[in-house]
Amino acid sequence: MKWDPPDTWKKMAEFLSSVSKRVTPAPKAVLVISGHWEEPEFTVGSNPRPSLIYDYSGFPPETYRLKYDAPGSPELAQRVVGLLSDAGIPVRSDPQRGFDHGVFIPFKLVYPDANIPMVQLSLKAGLDPAAHIAAGQALAPLRSEGILIVGSGMSYHNLRSFFAGGANPPSDRFDAWLTSAVTGHGAAQKLLEWRNAPSARDAHPREEHLIPLMVAVGAAEQDRGMRIYEDHVMGSAISAYQFG
Repeated sequence: MKWDPPDTWKKMAEFLSSVSKRVTPAPKAVLVISGHWEEPEFTVGSNPRPSLIYDYSGFPPETYRLKYDAPGSPELAQRVVGLLSDAGIPVRSDPQRGFDHGVFIPFKLVYPDANIPMVQLSLKAGLDPAAHIAAGQALAPLRSEGILIVGSGMSYHNLRSFFAGGANPPSDRFDAWLTSAVTGHGAAQKLLEWRNAPSARDAHPREEHLIPLMVAVGAAEQDRGMRIYEDHVMGSAISAYQFG
């Protein structure tokens, strides 16, 4: 897409293209929690050949012709269902759903060859931080099984402020708090109270883009996060974090 200035997303694209170099050896499969899928209960996509869901509107025609043919993994989906069920967390599988753009847009850059199986996990309606941290804790064993767990959202997601452009001090205040919380001790406990953070509701008028981070923090167990990307996009501060 054309942006003004043309390099608006250049730094983010370079970051996403570098992620595979940070994850070695390559994962056996990827579990993605996207901010673009909510269900009454946690739901796992078990489609072996997921199609793409172009869940955006008003974009140029070429954005509806994008392809990303990564395979699904019914085996990983079943493992996710088992881990959540064993933890007493209600969960179901969906054998029909494809990948939304919270999956295929970043992963076209992360793994452009689309040769690593991917499974998507929904958010749970209500967006309770504690429920998503608990889900991450239940899924933590996947890490030792060669599965990469990715929270796909955005650390700042106020579209009105984004497209207003210009300096955005509230985004800087929230980004500083979030980075301190994620990279320090007791991240899970701090994130439970994220609504009390400086400029929290300015950063996330609705928190569906923040909640995937809660799953990642739960799965991280005692690992402290590292900020591996920081930028200002259209004047707003955004960051990304890695655990382990």
